[in-house]
Amino acid sequence: MRLGVAANDVRAACARALGAAVDAALDAVLPQQCAACGRTTGAHAVLCTACRDAIPRLSLGLCARCLADGAEPVGCRRHPHFTVWPAWVYDRRAEAVVHALKYHGRPGVAAVLGDALAAAGPPLLCADFVIDVPLHAARRRERGYNQSERLADALSRTLGVARLPGVLVRTRATHAQARLGARERRRNVRGAFEVCHPAWLQGRKVLVVDDVITTGATFEACLAALRDAGANPVGVALAWAQ
Repeated sequence: MRLGVAANDVRAACARALGAAVDAALDAVLPQQCAACGRTTGAHAVLCTACRDAIPRLSLGLCARCLADGAEPVGCRRHPHFTVWPAWVYDRRAEAVVHALKYHGRPGVAAVLGDALAAAGPPLLCADFVIDVPLHAARRRERGYNQSERLADALSRTLGVARLPGVLVRTRATHAQARLGARERRRNVRGAFEVCHPAWLQGRKVLVVDDVITTGATFEACLAALRDAGANPVGVALAWAQ
């Protein structure tokens, strides 16, 4: 286990060094326009710094289980393992970032979002591992990457905490959540996630990263699987689509 984590750290350090050089080259030859105001920005940036900083920030925990039940998600003390900390309110600027990352084939967008994710809430500090909400293999092949994995990488680098790949897996293909209502979303992902190496996570604080929390159904399913495996899971979302 220790060797595996050390190897992940080495790979992450190499990726950071290579990524910095690639980003500098891309910024020089492929400048982008801010999706909100039109100013020139970096190759991996959807928004300029001013527009990104103007996205409303959140610093509150949401209960994914209460949200999925249609109950008030803020301030819940009944479900301690189902808390999710979103970084942003899902406004038109946040939507532009999420869509670029998720639907427009721009995985590099995630690289500049580590600070935003890390600032979502104080419980994110002192974590043992960072993991992503997994895609089914068929969906990953279709998209070419997992956007949640890229966000988890960014948060891992910012916090200096190892990302643990392949521990949480999606056991079956599910329908796209964006096309479903609240009840259908919950039914769609119920039992769809499984922990492969529960012994690795016993008593460990694990951050689970996804792009958006809407009805809470996906986070509820992931956090339940990790809780049942003996972990102390906390969700992290880039944005809350209320």
